[in-house]
Amino acid sequence: MVRKEHHRYTWQCGDVVRRVAVAATALVLMACSVGPATADPPPPVCAVAVGEPIMLRSSDFDPDVLVWDSRQRAIDYAGGNIRSAAELLSHTLLSRPGTRAVVTACLSGTVKPKYTSCSLDTVGVKITNGPLRGRYGWVSSDDIRGGHTSQAAASP
Repeated sequence: MVRKEHHRYTWQCGDVVRRVAVAATALVLMACSVGPATADPPPPVCAVAVGEPIMLRSSDFDPDVLVWDSRQRAIDYAGGNIRSAAELLSHTLLSRPGTRAVVTACLSGTVKPKYTSCSLDTVGVKITNGPLRGRYGWVSSDDIRGGHTSQAAASP
């Protein structure tokens, strides 16, 4: 009879251990599936959408736009990291203000201008009019305007 009680006691302890293990596993799985208490902020949105028609125009002081041959060079230029005038001249196209283009890509917040704390977008473009028609390149979101503005209509 003692042996039967001992056997019964062992079975109850094993059941308790198993139940505790199952409960602990369930808690760990729930904690992992819920994720962090605060959600990550949504990714930043680009100023323009792919396929959107735009107009290239920089500031009123200097309205011509440098269209760069690579995204990284456009980012470096805005950040003040161009080493020489030769690099600038050999890797850009100079587009006149009012040149129309279509957005081919947009990377949000990738341009960090040297003298401001704001971030701008890097925008891939395909030029659709003028002597540079059909050429591709990269500009800062500061150099683009909506495609159907009065400035675009007034430009040759």
